[in-house]
Amino acid sequence: MKKLGIIGCGWLGNHIAERLSNQYQIFATTTTEAKVEEFKSKGYQATVVSFPNELDPEMKEWEVAKELDAIMISVPFSGIRGAQIPMNDKRENLLNFLGDFKGQLFLLSSTGVYSQEDKEFTEDDQPAKDVESESFILERFPQTNILRLAGLMGGERLLKNYNISGLDQLVNHIHYADIASVIEKMLDNQSESKVYNVVAPIHPNKEEVINSQKGLTYDGERTTAGRAVSPSKLTEELDFEFQYPDPRYFHL
Repeated sequence: MKKLGIIGCGWLGNHIAERLSNQYQIFATTTTEAKVEEFKSKGYQATVVSFPNELDPEMKEWEVAKELDAIMISVPFSGIRGAQIPMNDKRENLLNFLGDFKGQLFLLSSTGVYSQEDKEFTEDDQPAKDVESESFILERFPQTNILRLAGLMGGERLLKNYNISGLDQLVNHIHYADIASVIEKMLDNQSESKVYNVVAPIHPNKEEVINSQKGLTYDGERTTAGRAVSPSKLTEELDFEFQYPDPRYFHL
């Protein structure tokens, strides 16, 4: 059985691990000892490690890295909504942890790399080499796949459960099941050095989504103006079909 490492196995990492655990032996990192037993009960190998904002002189290469076929990095290396927070040391800690890994590598980034303009964005609007939170890993590991994830939704994560403003704004959301499917397909294809927007192709506004999740009708006009991130490159190059293309129905 192949081996997959998940660095930062939180909410999303757990969903991906569950999806792939019948094909891959899972090696997961967590920041807390409390999670170790939970991971072990699922059959995962667990390592406790954190990546502090200060350089850790004790940071060693992940012992299992050389055994792994692929590694997925699900640790934030940029500030909230692009805020400029010095993270060079935190990034260096991660690079030291990866050592000289030669396998498939995935960095879970964010559609937050795009500006807040009312237009449709493609990957060409923001090349990875110009994004500090992405380029740092490409310089050391050029084989890295960059996945720019939209707002993470699905399961208990539904827009109706949050205190939301700007109800007329378009949403850029993605269901965790589709993220897992993208990664599964890229693993099968042995994809390298790809940059994809992973976002549901339909962009209703927030009020439409909330009303649908509450079983209410939406009486407003459907707008197409606003900030939208396009997954066209993903669907074309991977021949990918979304299980959940419309955020209004993520709850079904």
